[in-house]
Amino acid sequence: MKDIYIKVPARICFFGDHQDYLGLPVIAGTINRFITVYAKENNNNSFNISMPDIKRKRIINIQNQILNVKQGDYFLSSIDILKKLGFNFLKGYDVVITGDIPVNAGLSSSSALVVAWIRFLIQIQEDSKKISNFQIGKWAHESEALYFDQPGGLMDQYTIAHGGLVFIDTEFAKVEKLPNNLGHLVVAESGIKKETLNVLKKAREYAQNSIKSLLKKHPDFDIKSFKEEDYEKYKNLIPKKYQTYFYSTIFNYIITLKAKKHILLNQINFKFLAELMNEHQFILDNYINNTPKKMAKMILEANKSGALGSKIVGSGGGGCIVAMVEKKNISKVIETFIKNGAVNAYEVKLI
Repeated sequence: MKDIYIKVPARICFFGDHQDYLGLPVIAGTINRFITVYAKENNNNSFNISMPDIKRKRIINIQNQILNVKQGDYFLSSIDILKKLGFNFLKGYDVVITGDIPVNAGLSSSSALVVAWIRFLIQIQEDSKKISNFQIGKWAHESEALYFDQPGGLMDQYTIAHGGLVFIDTEFAKVEKLPNNLGHLVVAESGIKKETLNVLKKAREYAQNSIKSLLKKHPDFDIKSFKEEDYEKYKNLIPKKYQTYFYSTIFNYIITLKAKKHILLNQINFKFLAELMNEHQFILDNYINNTPKKMAKMILEANKSGALGSKIVGSGGGGCIVAMVEKKNISKVIETFIKNGAVNAYEVKLI
C-alpha cells in the first residue's frame, strides 16, 4: 500500500461560544494551521506512533483487546468505536504526527488530531468505502467527548471534518456551508493555558439550570422564539446564581443569528460583523467570566490599535484571541498583541 498523508485544519469559533452544548447554533471555520499524519505500512502488528513536536511516542498493538481506556486516550477510543462498527485493523503502520496548531490554546488541536486519526483509520481499511464528512465529525465527537463523558459539544469535530466557514444547528447536527469570507484575520497566542473542562462544566451546568428553572414556571418557553425585549420579563424568575448565564445564552444566540444573516448578504460590512464579535466578547467576559484580565487587556489594546473586533477563542480561561482586521492594520495589530504579552501572533486565513 502507498504511504498515507492526511492534513487536517484547526478551527475558530467566531460566534456562538458556549452554545453548542445547549443545542444552539454556532458559526465556526477552519484555518490554515494543521495536524498532519504520515503513515507507512510496517511488518508489525502495531501502530508505532511518533509525535516529535511534543517528544512523545506510542505503540498500540492492534491485536490486543481494548480494555480500560484512560481518560483522554483518543487513539484507543477511536479504534474502539470503529471496531464496534465492524472496522478491522489487520496491518501495522509507522505513524508520524506533526502540526503547527498551538496545544491547549482554543484552536482545537485535540479535535484536529481526532479527526486526522479517524481519517487515517478509515483509509487503511482493506475495503475502504467513502465516508461522509458528517459521519467523520460524528465519530470524532463520540471518540473525544461522548466516550469520556466530557462536557463539550459537537462544534469542534463537525467544523473540522467539514472544513470552511460553517453554520451548525447543533440541536440536529445540521451543517450549512457559509461563504468563506470574514475579511482579514489575526490570531494571537496568549501563552495562558486554557481551563477547558472547568470553564465548560460550570458554563454548561449554569446555563442548563437557568433554562430548567424557567421551564418549571413556563413549560411552553422556547429559547428559539425568544426576543431581546423578553429578557427583563423572565430574568427574575431565574435564581440569581444563574442569571448571567441565562443572559449569555439568550443574547449570544441572537448575535449568532444576526451574524449568519449578514454573512449571507452579497456585500458584507466587516465593521458590522466585527461589532457583533465585540458584543459576543463582552458577554463572554462579563457574563461567563471566561477571559483572564491579561487577555482582556490584549483585546482592548488590539481594538484600539486598529482591529475591528476581537474575541477569545474556544472555551476560555486562556488560549488564543482572534481579531478581524483591515489589511492596512494587520502588522500594527500583531505588534500590539506581542507588546501586550502574547507569545505569538500571526495572520490566518479561512480554508
